[in-house]
Amino acid sequence: MDPIKTMISATDPVRHDPSTPDGEAALRRMLAEPAAFSDRLPAGATSLEDRRLRRARLAGVITLAAAAVAAGVLAATNLGPVTPAPGPAATVTGSVTPTPAATEPAATAPAATAPPQAASVRTFVFPDGHLSFAYPEGWSVRTEQGPYLSEETKAGSVVAVVADDSGSEVARVLSGMYGDGAAGSVKRTVLDHTPVPGIADVSGNPAEFGFAADQILPVSYPGMPAPTEPADGTALYYFMDVRLAQEFLPTQDTSGTNQIRLPNGVMSAYAVFDFEKQPAFATPDAARDWMAGERYAQLKALLLSLRYS
Repeated sequence: MDPIKTMISATDPVRHDPSTPDGEAALRRMLAEPAAFSDRLPAGATSLEDRRLRRARLAGVITLAAAAVAAGVLAATNLGPVTPAPGPAATVTGSVTPTPAATEPAATAPAATAPPQAASVRTFVFPDGHLSFAYPEGWSVRTEQGPYLSEETKAGSVVAVVADDSGSEVARVLSGMYGDGAAGSVKRTVLDHTPVPGIADVSGNPAEFGFAADQILPVSYPGMPAPTEPADGTALYYFMDVRLAQEFLPTQDTSGTNQIRLPNGVMSAYAVFDFEKQPAFATPDAARDWMAGERYAQLKALLLSLRYS
């Protein structure tokens, strides 16, 4: 063979591919062998139809891969992570668990204002264990012999004298005494009154706390004109005590009494006004102004706390 032809043949990739038949050898066999033809492919050869199917499958795989890459790039760039749609909610029976606190710092709500605390009080109980009352912490109570009708009633008559934190006497509560009092004709102005839940007399009549002022009228006698009111400017007599409810009615026209009959005797309780430190009220309006103060509230609370058991 010509050297140049040999060199060209050596560079032919098809010639050196073992899967590719040698054309010259095949031509020689065709000319030398009997004329017999077959449509079968040589062993290891791929048909044209299989090659077309391979190309179609390869093109489909490449197309799908390209589409998947494009969709991932688009979602990551513009739409964020893809979240699957939630399924239908399931029905759950049981206790509710509190939702955990959010990870973001929440604004701190202002602390609620604590309700005002009630003033500390102490309780005094009379020796017989029946009558009692409460008084502010810092005040004091001492006992004295109360009025009595006979030696048999002497031991059971006790006066509780209440003093404030400065030592001034502010109230008196009497238990076990009994006595009749004289009642005069008055014109009464009731400034405040309210039931005392823990006190009622032996007949079940309720007692009330009251703050009132009396104008004392001239006493009438048979054959004399009806009493008249005193001249303008006459001082009023102010009192704060516990009485039967009927004595704080608008129609009350006698001074009455603050003695309440109890099973063990008589009780009376009243505030003691110190007009040397606190001037007398010029008018009922001045008295109403004083009612807005702390001392009035303390005395009222003391008398309302009376209880008989």
